[in-house]
Amino acid sequence: MNVRHQIKDYIEAQPELKRSDMQELHGIILGIMPDCKLWFLDGRDESGKVVSNPNIGYGVQALKYADGKTREFYQIGMSANTTGISVYIMGIKDKKYLAEKYGKRIGQASVTGYCIKFRALRNIDVDILVDAMRYGVEKTRV
Repeated sequence: MNVRHQIKDYIEAQPELKRSDMQELHGIILGIMPDCKLWFLDGRDESGKVVSNPNIGYGVQALKYADGKTREFYQIGMSANTTGISVYIMGIKDKKYLAEKYGKRIGQASVTGYCIKFRALRNIDVDILVDAMRYGVEKTRV
């Protein structure tokens, strides 16, 4: 199954409110990154063990590890979680930036070094989320 079908099936498998919010976010992210590489990670490690929630990735960047190795990974990610939706803004070096810049203005969301987690789109300022995603894409552009 190709990545677009995996993404479609994953979003459609969500309960209604989460499904419609994820469909809207998917469209917003594709609007920011129209020609981006799409990823679908099913949340399993190499041995097939579930280690995380499935997630959708957008774009590509080179992640650099402390040992000097690099690997390709997505720039923006989205995942359903037990209470809502998580948006991952990957590769930002300053782990305080997102919380300091967007945390107080975004609405009812938890903002960490790379994750913005919220119950529903109606609880946040979507324009602030878009601004944060654009920042992340710009900072990790290859």
